[in-house]
Amino acid sequence: MADNLPAEFDVVVVGTGLPESIIAAACARSGQRVLHVDSRNYYGGNWASFSFSGLLSWIKENQEKSENSDECEDWKKLILENEEVISLNKKDKTIEHVEAFCFGDQDSAKDVEEAGALPKLPVFGASGAEGVAQDPNKECPPLDSAVARAESCEPEKAASVDTASTVEENDTEVNCENEGSPSVSSSESALDLGKAEAAPSEVSAQEPKKIMYSQIVREGRRFNIDLVSKLLYSRGLLIDLLIKSNVSRYAEFKNATRILAFREGKVEQVPCSRADVFNSRQLTMVEKRMLMKFLTFCLDYEQHPDEFQDYKNSTFAQFLRTRKLTPSLQHFILHSIAMVSETDCSTVEGLQATRKFLQCLGRYGNTPFLFPLYGQGEIPQCFCRMCAVFGGIYCLRHSVQCLVVDKESGRCKAIIDHFGQRISANYFIVEDSYLSESVCRNVCYRQISRAVLITDQSVLKTDSEQQVSILTVPPVDLGQPAVCVIELCSSTMTCMKDTYLVHLTCPSTKTAREDLEPVVQKLFHLNTEAEKETENEELEKPRVLWAVYFNMRDSSGIDRNSYSNLPSNVYVCSGPDSALGNDCAVKQAETIFQEMFPTEEFCPPPPNPEDIIYDEDELASEESGLSNSPETKPEPSSEESSSREINRYAMFKS
Repeated sequence: MADNLPAEFDVVVVGTGLPESIIAAACARSGQRVLHVDSRNYYGGNWASFSFSGLLSWIKENQEKSENSDECEDWKKLILENEEVISLNKKDKTIEHVEAFCFGDQDSAKDVEEAGALPKLPVFGASGAEGVAQDPNKECPPLDSAVARAESCEPEKAASVDTASTVEENDTEVNCENEGSPSVSSSESALDLGKAEAAPSEVSAQEPKKIMYSQIVREGRRFNIDLVSKLLYSRGLLIDLLIKSNVSRYAEFKNATRILAFREGKVEQVPCSRADVFNSRQLTMVEKRMLMKFLTFCLDYEQHPDEFQDYKNSTFAQFLRTRKLTPSLQHFILHSIAMVSETDCSTVEGLQATRKFLQCLGRYGNTPFLFPLYGQGEIPQCFCRMCAVFGGIYCLRHSVQCLVVDKESGRCKAIIDHFGQRISANYFIVEDSYLSESVCRNVCYRQISRAVLITDQSVLKTDSEQQVSILTVPPVDLGQPAVCVIELCSSTMTCMKDTYLVHLTCPSTKTAREDLEPVVQKLFHLNTEAEKETENEELEKPRVLWAVYFNMRDSSGIDRNSYSNLPSNVYVCSGPDSALGNDCAVKQAETIFQEMFPTEEFCPPPPNPEDIIYDEDELASEESGLSNSPETKPEPSSEESSSREINRYAMFKS
């Protein structure tokens, strides 16, 4: 594949993270010739999702940090006298302090193979993929562990891409699943689903099933474990982009069903919609009126500047104390609705965050958030598919040696790949992790602390086991960051049945384990020898079956001038940030695209097939092809066509 690559493109994109994938899709949609390469063997970079065995391979790679020796030694001969090079990194240095822990019996998984895993195929150098982008975790380096033969492959998906529900441009039609089954059949009615959701689970009244490590290994393909934990605001920039570009056809979504709060050592559900507030038993009638009055004020706070003008220089927490709100209401608003820092957030920022939360309520459900089925890693792949549809070429396991820069103009002319092939382009998009230390010597990076847990039950038990919950745990000490906890159930297609996948995220102050383990110990029971003699309250907590901690680089918000000697036609995309939403990635992608092509529309809607005008030669070739075909399928009737469309875009409204 690499030997057949064209020698010239309009845009070369190095890295397959979310902002790079959006830019590649936008460029291909505007008619540019796009080459999208990545040295990794999976899509998404630090935005990727893995099966369980794939994550074990990823952990081993990042603990060993082995160099890639598959490279051409003669590439320097391709550099001319009037050119210079900017070398790119051969290994990823964005992940640090990776620590994995199993709280079950690992010996029981020694001879266990992953169910449905494909036999390992030989890897011949670097292979590429042209056309429709595939899911990550197809092939990963082998494991010298209990799951050596359980290679990372694409998880079996319960619903095909073709039948994926679609987020329509109309606000009332979104491809989201409610807390019922993971896939909504066209023959099921909303009434049936409602009854299924209302029925309490029989298992919830019983003791949680004991899950062994061997079961996790065997059902490893049921897991889709994200490296970065995020949710989609229902009126956020990413949802708007998915609707506008019609990329949403490639994904399905599920509502986040609960907003939780951690207060006085207990997990509580936060009422956020009007119905939730008035149905809540946690709040008194006076508190309900106070809360509704304040939330109504936040929706149009700009129309009442006299009420917050004197507190512009104060923190949002200080402003809340002046509003005659009870301590519990202040806690709910600060940590579960606005989701902002108690010490660093100004009054105006807090009001903006609260208004954003409220404006997103009710669009697709009772909470402001959506989660993509099969994980956040699906979103970059959706844009990869769009790029491929419009002619983009993709090559995984295809590393780039350097950027070739013209000394006179200072512009980048080409890249040289590890095959020694020189590929020219007008614009180059490079993920930050590929830039060498010499280019980034003046850059000051932040870090994100991440933890991923597999647990046996939810942090807050209810009649329904299928809950997608978000919880903010406030810091113990002032000045420390709050920890965002997202708990996913099996109907999100991210974990096996009878387990939950829990993501913890916060800005780093130390290693990820030091930052997050105290929160894990508050919410969960770690099955260690030292904790066997615990009280009954401890035993009621969910049990952690497996955990991994790691620090991830946060390269968002870095000024372009911080990079040394960067050519004017080379643009840098950052990795994931610590925010809950994806606005940063979308803004960055749109800004870079508009700088390259200021006259082009960013990710316009795809053309209607009925409006496409074909050339005469194309029509003639199509007609000859039809006449030569032995059978011609009859076109469906209007009734069949409309019925098919209704079934395809059917949705269940909460």
